[in-house]
Amino acid sequence: MTVRPCLPWPDKRLRTPADLVDEITDEIRQIWDDMIDTMEAMPGVGLAAPQIGVMLRLAVVDGSTERGRAVRLANPEVIEASPEMRAHDEASPNLPGVSARLERPRVVTVRYLDENGMINRRAFRDLESTSVQHQIDHLNGRMYFDRLSKVKRDMLVRKARKKG
Repeated sequence: MTVRPCLPWPDKRLRTPADLVDEITDEIRQIWDDMIDTMEAMPGVGLAAPQIGVMLRLAVVDGSTERGRAVRLANPEVIEASPEMRAHDEASPNLPGVSARLERPRVVTVRYLDENGMINRRAFRDLESTSVQHQIDHLNGRMYFDRLSKVKRDMLVRKARKKG
């Protein structure tokens, strides 16, 4: 079990789009395993590789109540989103101590490479939908609070700095 440290905001890697994964190797599988260990230690419902300083388009998501059902995704992309929205308080271990309520599509269909290197499609619902969209934002060099107005974003970052 390897729990990796999360990069502290405002590390520039959190603003850098991650690189595509060409193939699924044992090294990629080990990174996913470490990401799952890190996600469970937080505890959280998802993690993107750039959050731990690995600049690859890798993410893990587990919104199950019993845990141990993490979905491993490489190069995930939303290919369909429901018009119905869902509000959820989002946070990040990269900027601890603060959160913001965001609305995202309740259901998204995502295309990705799975742990066997196969192209897969999966519909994510509710909490897992929010999480996978949050992770894809990280892979694109965006933080959840980028979706807030400038005033709310500045207040959130100031609040986090006071707590830190």
